[in-house]
Formats: sequence, C-alpha cells, structure tokens
Amino acid sequence: MNSTAKELKFTSPSFTERLRGMLGVDFYRLFHTPVFYIFLAISAIIPAMVSAMTMMPDQNGNTMEPLYSNVWQIIAADESLYVINTIADYANMNMVFIFGGIMVSIFIGHDYKSGYVKQLFTTHPKKQDYMMSKSLVSAFAMACMCISYLIGGTVAGLLVGYETDVNALSLIIAILGKIFMSLGWASLYTFLNIIFRRYFGLSIASSFFFGTGILIIGAAAIVENLSLPTSFLNIFLYGASVNACLSSDIWSLFICILVSVLWAVFYNVLGTHILSKSDVY
Repeated sequence: MNSTAKELKFTSPSFTERLRGMLGVDFYRLFHTPVFYIFLAISAIIPAMVSAMTMMPDQNGNTMEPLYSNVWQIIAADESLYVINTIADYANMNMVFIFGGIMVSIFIGHDYKSGYVKQLFTTHPKKQDYMMSKSLVSAFAMACMCISYLIGGTVAGLLVGYETDVNALSLIIAILGKIFMSLGWASLYTFLNIIFRRYFGLSIASSFFFGTGILIIGAAAIVENLSLPTSFLNIFLYGASVNACLSSDIWSLFICILVSVLWAVFYNVLGTHILSKSDVY
C-alpha cells in the first residue's frame, strides 16, 4: 500500500506542471479564437472613432469642439476622478475594461457551450488550476487590448492634430497602471462567468455593468455630496483604475498593482470554492 502511494505521489504532476499545461492549452485556444483578434481591432478602432467624431461638422456646418486638447487624454484622464465631469473624463483606456469583459465572457462561455469544461474536469479535476489559468490568459488578452488601444488612440490623436505635451513619467505610469489592472479585472470577469456559467447573456451583462464602474461612480457622487473623502474607493478595481492618470506618480502605480493582485487572489479563491461546491456543467 505504501509503495503504491509513493508511486502515485511520484507520478502525480505538480501544481506548476498542471498550471503550465493548462496555460498552454488556454493560450493555444486564445490565439486560435477569432474573438481575440476582433476585440484587438475594436480596441484600436474605438479611440480613433472617438477622436474623429469630435471633429465632424454639425448640422450648421460648424466644426464640433473636440473632446480632447491633448493626444494622451485619449489614453488617460488628466487627474484621478471618481466622478466624471464630462464624457472626455470617461472615454479613455478604461473603456478596455468594459469590452474586455465582454471578450472574456465569450471566451469562457465557449468552454461551457462546446462541452470543453465537461471533458476538462473529467481528466483535470483541480478547479483552482482552471480559475488561475483563465484569469491569467484573460489578463494577457486585456493587456494586449490596452496596447492596441494605446496604438490606435495615439495614431488617431496625432492625425487629428492634438497637442503632445505631457509629463513622460506620469504617462508611462498611467499606461503601466492600466495594464497591471488587467489582472484584477480579468479575475473579476472570470469569477462572474463562473457564477453565471449557465446564463451566457447574464455573464455578458454583468461584465459590462461592473466594467463601467457605475457602482463606484455612484458611491463617489454620494460621498462627495456629503463632503466626505473618496480615497477609500481606491480599494476597489474601478477606484484604483482612475489613479492611472496623466498626473500619476509611483504611489499611483503601487496602488494599481496592489489592488489588482489582491482582488485577483480574492476572486480566484472564491471562484475555486464555488466550482468545488457546485455542478460545473
């Protein structure tokens, strides 16, 4: 009996080997999924459309006032704002966290629709490996979407003729902050898709709802009306995301990384627990 146990222990793959194998499968499926490339294109086109539309003439033939005055405002707001004043404060790289959630819903939803999950958990019963792999691969996809947005937004802004003056360090920190936030957002979307795994429409709707940050914006509006500090909102994903702005400093980047990692751990632990206690099919 002891020799058998030792043999099983010896042949059983380690956590690292299991995760590496699942990541390999998920990355293969991601790169062979047209949805990934479609959303990369969307990420580049949206900032270009926003820039172009602000310069279109109105019904009287007058040129509309542009939303931005600077190329980099398409990437990030001038300062951290929990409550947006204009659409320009909102229409920046944070939009990636909205349609990125939709992409994650489609990517994970296909696992259940195709029957892949049933086959997977028959041969690979470790639920935590599934949660972690999906979160990491989705975070990679959203980071790629951020880069695609950066390219599309920059090119569009330059073509329109916006100014380019900026604090280079703050810009770099803002971009990195949003990219690092992809891990937390991807983990949230993976968790939501576990919750609504039987209801594809609800998974997309919930990803869109939380991605907009409506709850945090609403809470911030109430808190500001009560003349209370809003800094506590930094502990939430959307609250931390707004710190990645054109006046960011190293502390802002630290907040983005810390919050993203903590929420990723939380959602992975909770998602693993739910998968372990319920029917995953």
